[in-house]
Amino acid sequence: MLSRIAVTPKAAELLRGLRAEHGPLMFHQSGGCCDGSSPMCYPAGEFLTGDADEFLGELDIGAAEPVPMWMSKAQFEYWKHTHLTVDVVPGRGGGFSLEAPTGNRFLIRSRLLTDEESQAFMAPGNPRT
Repeated sequence: MLSRIAVTPKAAELLRGLRAEHGPLMFHQSGGCCDGSSPMCYPAGEFLTGDADEFLGELDIGAAEPVPMWMSKAQFEYWKHTHLTVDVVPGRGGGFSLEAPTGNRFLIRSRLLTDEESQAFMAPGNPRT
């Protein structure tokens, strides 16, 4: 299945641990400011999304439910030609992101969509995600 987002095995492992502690999770790709531009992980529903946010898809972390991911529509306009992979590295996570106390931080690795992916995502009648 074609997707704009993916998760590395190491990030999925951390997410399963966070899920065991906090319950179902969600991501919102931060648009900058205090925590730079980093993926922020929250308990599901703690970060309110709305019409100003773009749903990117769901990350399969090997748990009971996938982890949905959003970013602001304004930011999506800049990133719409990229595929995003959630990864994890040692370091301090974003102040409000659940991984902050673990000694790790989530980050996004990106690549341009292939021509085939771009055509599929931009085709009329197809979801943008």
